[in-house]
Amino acid sequence: MYAIVEIAGHQYKVQKDQRIYVNRLDAEEGSELSFDKVMLTDNDGKVEVGAPVIEGMKVNAKIVQHLKADKVLVFKKKRRKGYQKMNGHRQYISQIEITGIG
Repeated sequence: MYAIVEIAGHQYKVQKDQRIYVNRLDAEEGSELSFDKVMLTDNDGKVEVGAPVIEGMKVNAKIVQHLKADKVLVFKKKRRKGYQKMNGHRQYISQIEITGIG
C-alpha cells in the first residue's frame, strides 16, 4: 500500500516503514506527526483518488532526526569582465519515518 501525501508544501509517494527527507518540520526529534492532506491511495490495485484530498485518511510519521542537506553551490560570472562570485548554502531538512497509512 502506498499513498501520495502533501508534506510541507511538497507531494511525496510514501509507504509504511519508509524513511524520507522533507523540508525542516517544526517539531522535536522523536515526536509523532500526522498528515491529513492525502491525495491518492493504492491498496493492492484498489486506487482511491481524492478531490482534492481523501476525507478521513491520514499518514502517521515520526521525526527521526533534523540535519542539513548537501551543499548547493551558486557560481556567478560575467564573461570578459573579470567578475566571479562563488556562494553556497546548506538547506535544513528533517528525516521522517512513515509509521502508518489509514
